[in-house]
Amino acid sequence: IICRDEDLHDAVPVICDGWAASIATLSDSSRQILSFLLPGDIVSTTLLFEPRGRHLVEAITDVRYRVFRRSELKTAVFTHPGLLEKFSKAWIEEKYRADQLIVDLGRRTADERIARLVLNLVERLLKRGMTRGEPVELDFPLRQRHIADATGLTPVHVSKVLSEFRRSGLIKLSERSLTILD
Repeated sequence: IICRDEDLHDAVPVICDGWAASIATLSDSSRQILSFLLPGDIVSTTLLFEPRGRHLVEAITDVRYRVFRRSELKTAVFTHPGLLEKFSKAWIEEKYRADQLIVDLGRRTADERIARLVLNLVERLLKRGMTRGEPVELDFPLRQRHIADATGLTPVHVSKVLSEFRRSGLIKLSERSLTILD
């Protein structure tokens, strides 16, 4: 666990290596994955302005992260326009992902939810140079339960959709690797 919801923090963690997830835990102990955090992602842009995190942040793989003292980071952000621009882009991206999750859960079909999740991750990993070859292949540590928690589906439903994607020749999914075929 990188951050617990409601814990006080005087630092802002940034993922350096590995995958993590920002998670809302409900009163019945069920979970909704709000976003997957990849290398270069700020664990929560909220932590720049307030000491209390709003979500659990949990590692999916082995994760290395670096923490920056909030006060020092805040000073740097407001004195260096380039850094302010990078944080602004991070806030905008975080907001966009939250908006897309709302649309996913409210209006998209199971197939569309899973496809959009996978394609969004591929796009983010491409930008970071974390994919290989053509067709695009990438490390994919997510399990069906992760995808289910991120899409509001059951692991059984996720399994059926992924099997259909494989049969249709859209993806190749092996132990910890995903290839986009079409």
